[in-house]
Amino acid sequence: MAQLWGGRFTKETDQLVYNFNASLGFDQKLYKQDITGSMAHASMLAKQGILTDEEKEEILDGLKGILKDIEEGKLLFSPEYEDIHSFVEANLIDRKGDVGKKLHTGRSRNDQVALDMKMYVRDEIKEMDLLLKELLESLLKIMEENLHTYMPGFTHLQKAQPVTLAHHFGAYFEMFKRDRSRLADTGKRLNLCPLGSGALAGTTYPLDREYTAKALGFDGPTLNSMDSVSDRDYLIEVLSDMSLIMMHLSRFCEEIILWNSNEYQFVEIDDGYSTGSSIMPQKKNPDIAELVRGKTGRVYGALMSILTTMKGIPLAYNKDMQEDKEFTFDAIDTVKGCIALFNGMVSTMEFKKENMERSAKNGFTNATDAADYLVNHGVPFRDAHGIVGQLVLHCIEKNISLDEMSLEEYKAISPVFEEDIYEAISMKNCVEKRNTIGAPGTEAMKQVIELHKKYLKENS
Repeated sequence: MAQLWGGRFTKETDQLVYNFNASLGFDQKLYKQDITGSMAHASMLAKQGILTDEEKEEILDGLKGILKDIEEGKLLFSPEYEDIHSFVEANLIDRKGDVGKKLHTGRSRNDQVALDMKMYVRDEIKEMDLLLKELLESLLKIMEENLHTYMPGFTHLQKAQPVTLAHHFGAYFEMFKRDRSRLADTGKRLNLCPLGSGALAGTTYPLDREYTAKALGFDGPTLNSMDSVSDRDYLIEVLSDMSLIMMHLSRFCEEIILWNSNEYQFVEIDDGYSTGSSIMPQKKNPDIAELVRGKTGRVYGALMSILTTMKGIPLAYNKDMQEDKEFTFDAIDTVKGCIALFNGMVSTMEFKKENMERSAKNGFTNATDAADYLVNHGVPFRDAHGIVGQLVLHCIEKNISLDEMSLEEYKAISPVFEEDIYEAISMKNCVEKRNTIGAPGTEAMKQVIELHKKYLKENS
């Protein structure tokens, strides 16, 4: 058992206890951050005269060698080590002797793991942001290509008013844009360096915490050592951010699953993102969309787990906090995988435009525009609402759409209707009349698309 403690103990840790306590099986993910943080710490110790320059160079050389050997597969993680910190330090001592024992001067595993996790999350936020940006670029391309693809907009899962596919996808563009903003905000808030906080009360060594913070890309050092080693707010925040990302992906997937069904037939999912049935040869299942929807609960579970873990912990560090890692690592991997797969699926989908427009017409989505027509001809809105309700009942009885009613049928319900009613309720006019910013009209959408292009350029 390779441990960083044991001097005051008179016998070995029980093997079951050791196994229960050990974390190398999962915190090995932090090897790069642990070594990078150790290199900055060693450089600072030499700057402050706590190590000689020769000792620093020996330690840095040893750490670089360990990193290289891990990445080349020459140095494997072994269960004899308790955690990533003991793994790195023990291997350093094996390679460099007593000078390796000096690395931990002025440092505790408590501020070390706090540093490692912050650096890891900071790196993963950048990767998730890049994946979201790529998804936004795919959505924007679809929006540009579908300014005149008419479809029903829904409320209560009932056809409500006509929109365009560009406008519908634009709603998700806004959601994922907010997701990027939240991740960036979390990244800014976590970017203070805990190294130098020690176990909980700092250290008597003359450390230069500003130096290590700058060397590791932080905005500065944390300002309270007890909070530094026990803060997991940034993990709760990033898990909350990721839960919102998954919620947005799940909503989008639910719509795609519906649109892909035989009842809707709005989209055809590419074969590369579909699967078949083991018994029914005709089936083509939207499994990727369903799995993304299902994995949303997994990420929610990670958020609830850490909230529950942290709710009863007194200051400062407690071993409970070791439970922050496995589900955070899993959630991050899950979210990144889901974004990438969803992007591939949505960017290769075929949109069945005629079916979409037909569904909008048959769903009376232009009924509001018929009411607006009457209002524009002097009919009070409440009366117009009732008249159009009668039109819809008539269409249901005849199994026709508003577009298919004859002018005589219109006039039988209200003499106000004239030939221009057909122009007023056409899908194109129903959409194009809505051209205030944020509406689905072509000019409004073009303006929004240009703003989105500017946003992507400025937030690359």
